[in-house]
Amino acid sequence: MRHLKAFHVFHITAGSSSYSEAAGRLHITHGAVSKQIKLLESHLSLTLFYKQGRRMCLTQEGELLKHYTDIAFNTLESGVKKLTQEHRRYLEISCEPTLTMRWLMPRLSLFFQHTGIDIRLSTAGGAISLDKTGLSLAIRRDDFDINPEYTVSRLVPEWVGPVLSPQYWNKVKNTPEMMVFLHSETRPLAWKEWATATQQKLTLNQSSQSFGHFYFCLQAATDGLGAAIGSYPLVVDDLKNGRLIAPFGFVRSGHHYVLLSHNEKPEPNELIFLNWLQKTMALCQPDQNGC
Repeated sequence: MRHLKAFHVFHITAGSSSYSEAAGRLHITHGAVSKQIKLLESHLSLTLFYKQGRRMCLTQEGELLKHYTDIAFNTLESGVKKLTQEHRRYLEISCEPTLTMRWLMPRLSLFFQHTGIDIRLSTAGGAISLDKTGLSLAIRRDDFDINPEYTVSRLVPEWVGPVLSPQYWNKVKNTPEMMVFLHSETRPLAWKEWATATQQKLTLNQSSQSFGHFYFCLQAATDGLGAAIGSYPLVVDDLKNGRLIAPFGFVRSGHHYVLLSHNEKPEPNELIFLNWLQKTMALCQPDQNGC
């Protein structure tokens, strides 16, 4: 294709506020940007930009061309990304912090041993832009509006219930009114929602303590500071090891843990990771024997 460089310069300039900004993004001079735009305008016999104050604005023809160059270069970028993914043995994954620390991290070495795929983690919760962050996948609890462009694969239903250390339970089981309710600012309604779902009559305004993150809330319960609403599979290891108990059992919260992808059809490494997550998490439910 003739003048491919000029089309790329136009593509970047069309998304910038000025030739100077485009030059900075392209690491070339202002004059080089101007030269390439003029070359393209001459080739097409069209005017693509006009000046409005200090800004360079697209003409109607420029807007139309931008539409097609966006498609072309975004498709090219996506294709190159897929080619590199097929030959690399790692995935860039975003995962909720508490799930990362209490469930995923302890199991990643086994995943690597069986697959040879390295999982490179970053932690965050809620909405995410996979394209802007360059991430392959994101693991989330589906308690927010998910971008409809993403492919959502359910991993496991979430179960919730009060958890506390065995020592603390022995201390308060005969005087439940003395129980300290541990709250998380990231899940402020957890106790109320559990009480409603189980029709438990709890005095939720009794002694309580709040923490900035769910992870700290669960850790406080493990340390015997009170009772927290735990989430399966996040608490499965603590329950198996006896660090926590769940005397009131668990109920479904109505939410799921999900895997988000911007590919309708997962890449080979992504599919391996998805299948492993679904298989492993399926064992991490209250009615299962192990994980």
